[in-house]
Amino acid sequence: MRIGIFTETYTPYISGLVTSEVMLKKALEKQGNEVYIVTANLESFKYEYDEKERILKIPGVPTGIYDSRLTSIYPVKAVNKIKSWNLDVIHSQTEFAIGTFARLFAKQYNIPLVHTYHTLYEDYVHYITKGYFNRSSKKIVEYLTKFYCETTATELIVPTNKIYKLFIDKYKFEKNIHIIPTGIEVERFFKENQNESDINDMRKKLNLTKKDFVILFVGRLAEEKNVEFLIHSHKELLKKNKNIKLIIVGDGPDREKYEEYSKELGIEKEVIFTGKASWETMPVYYHIADIFATASKTETQGLTIIEAMAANTVPVCMKDEAFQSMVTDKLNGRFFENEEEYQEEILYFMNNPKELSRYDKQARIQAEHYGSDNYADRVMEVYKRAIIEKSEENRFGIFSKIAKKIKEIWK
Repeated sequence: MRIGIFTETYTPYISGLVTSEVMLKKALEKQGNEVYIVTANLESFKYEYDEKERILKIPGVPTGIYDSRLTSIYPVKAVNKIKSWNLDVIHSQTEFAIGTFARLFAKQYNIPLVHTYHTLYEDYVHYITKGYFNRSSKKIVEYLTKFYCETTATELIVPTNKIYKLFIDKYKFEKNIHIIPTGIEVERFFKENQNESDINDMRKKLNLTKKDFVILFVGRLAEEKNVEFLIHSHKELLKKNKNIKLIIVGDGPDREKYEEYSKELGIEKEVIFTGKASWETMPVYYHIADIFATASKTETQGLTIIEAMAANTVPVCMKDEAFQSMVTDKLNGRFFENEEEYQEEILYFMNNPKELSRYDKQARIQAEHYGSDNYADRVMEVYKRAIIEKSEENRFGIFSKIAKKIKEIWK
């Protein structure tokens, strides 16, 4: 099958979305498919095409949201290249710019369009509005999201039940929705695939001792990730035990603010900011940690949770439906709803190493369900369904739509 993945961001940009896209491309190619990437050029305002990797980069302008860029809606120069690929299906990963291009291209050339909804955009509009017109902006985002997914997509994929409910209850979505948790290359995080000397070197680099109990956070340092919660809680934890370290891996618009906040609280030595980590070194960070913590409530899934669990690192998460498909409370991780509960969970594991060991084994078992091959298999089934749906639509046109409506009425 010839598959075109259209996305706003791709390598060398680092994010959970990019990780999932790279993984999906590899897994689909492993099955014998030809996979093409259409994305924005993050490094220059030039068209670039990597023939070997099948990656087409379109020039774009910065959006103000991290390093992402928006491209022109229908770049004619790119159209001719994509036409030559003779795609069987298009898989869009974004609703805007490149996503709109995917929609227009799919419609013009009669190609089935599968869309994966990754991001709760309503939680990110403040980066563009700067606090003004947030309510009306969220309504616009809601409308555009629903329009894109319902009006143009042949099939829709969402990663969790949380997003499924959003589309059913709030957006009143009527087309097919497939709940497919995003997979990752879990094997690269397994303990047996790590170099022990790399782990020891990292511990030395971060000045960690054998007595230290390490809490890890991985992600963008931005308001919606609620990192301030972890920092403030850490001050309280240190009153109970001085050998607790919080490692914060990542970068973002609020990094400086969080570093200053740590200094204000007098805990800058116990809260360690590493900055961005390379793809190659990420597994090492998980293996120096005892606990992976997140207080975010804006995730659609949270791939870092799966990465941590694959590394036998126990997740302690804000209670949110996005995490509940991966984490089973009191089996392979713990949930909290406020600072007091969070601190209790951390101290529980710190004071009960045997329990921590039992949990981390269960975490690894759960993570194995999110392997890339399994994910690619399920996505391929959606592609096949989309092709059949498109074929029926082409064959029967308006009559098939009427028949479907009648079936829905008589259900």
